[in-house]
Amino acid sequence: MINPLKRLAAMFGVGTPAPASGTIENAVTVVRSSDPQIIAMLGGESSASGFPVTADTAMRVSAVFASVRLLAGTLASIPVSIYREVDGVRESIQPDLWWLLNEEPIANWTSAAMWSWVMQSRMMRGDGYVEIVRAGARISALRPHHPDLVNGRKVGDYLIYSVTDEDGRVRAVHQDDMLHFTGFGFNGVRSMSAIQWGAFQSIGVALAADTFSGSFFANGAAPKHVLTTLAKLDAEQIEQLRSEYSKKYSGPRNAGAPMVLPKDVDLKEMSMTAGDAQLLETRKYQVVDIARAMGVPAHLIGAQETTSSWGAGVQAQTLGFIKFSMQAHLDIVRQELNRKLFRRASPFVEHKMESLMSGDSKAEGDYMRQCVGGSQGPGWMTINEARRIKNLPPVPGGDVIYRPDKAAPTAPETKDDNEKDSAADPQ
Repeated sequence: MINPLKRLAAMFGVGTPAPASGTIENAVTVVRSSDPQIIAMLGGESSASGFPVTADTAMRVSAVFASVRLLAGTLASIPVSIYREVDGVRESIQPDLWWLLNEEPIANWTSAAMWSWVMQSRMMRGDGYVEIVRAGARISALRPHHPDLVNGRKVGDYLIYSVTDEDGRVRAVHQDDMLHFTGFGFNGVRSMSAIQWGAFQSIGVALAADTFSGSFFANGAAPKHVLTTLAKLDAEQIEQLRSEYSKKYSGPRNAGAPMVLPKDVDLKEMSMTAGDAQLLETRKYQVVDIARAMGVPAHLIGAQETTSSWGAGVQAQTLGFIKFSMQAHLDIVRQELNRKLFRRASPFVEHKMESLMSGDSKAEGDYMRQCVGGSQGPGWMTINEARRIKNLPPVPGGDVIYRPDKAAPTAPETKDDNEKDSAADPQ
């Protein structure tokens, strides 16, 4: 959790200033009391259930945690390739930058951790930030930042970011040196947070349901009881009776303990209310509602009762998750990398979507079969190119693309063959 003082420094642009470089003019930072970051710093806005919903409290809800983990893990598992296209021919280039994007962006981060953090920041706070560290014309590192410590402001048609470092120093970073991975609803400065807009009330209800369930089991998961006495008790005696009963018979440690009541004291068990009976259904609905706001199929975060687990239904939903949910996230990442790292059409980055088929041998086999061609039609990849994807050595004759409409080459005629033909035909 970020220190609130650092959050204040990031919001208001105050702190120990970095040495002035003279390249970026200072701009006035206007912070409103309705700013989501200010609300979160002050404890969060309370939902209708009475529970404050912030990035920290929301992650305590299992549906939110599972949704963010699914999105973050999917993004982190897709490799990023760098290509250059010359006269229609594409070639892989820049191994140093590839290393930053796929293995180690900076000394204390792995690339998988960086991409997971970017997705978590976008879903929980709206935006993800990674600073481009340059050594002259070369990109030497990619430094992820906590979104609470980065505050963007418009200066003309550009964005200037106030970044608060770990030592409390505040410095300005031009947008050309900051990878700003936006989310839905980007207004030119910041994006909409999924937990503050799409799932705010659902997360609040889920937090309330979790607390209620915890209290229910803390009391021994027992129904409500009513103690009645024949004698009239004053307020002090009522409170003493209630306290003694709770101390001896409530809580999980006292579950199953034999109950001994004083003389003339009777115990009646109250039936479970409709609200108690619907608690489980409420919690199931919140899982579906949160998954909807996060853009993930509910069955992928464990809500198997919401859909069929058999046949093409789940397969179609999973494919829809890749096409209609993850693809939008990948487009944002790809466009931001291309415009900030290269600033031109070529070179460019692409995500290798084939990696999502790893572990599905049937799907991967069908895809490779279509790539090399065969009875179903021509191929667009040679056998050796397919073998290279699987880290296998090339084979002789494997560098030819299969074309069923092309006749197989025939061996040229030799002198001996001509002489045999002449001997067989004396004419």
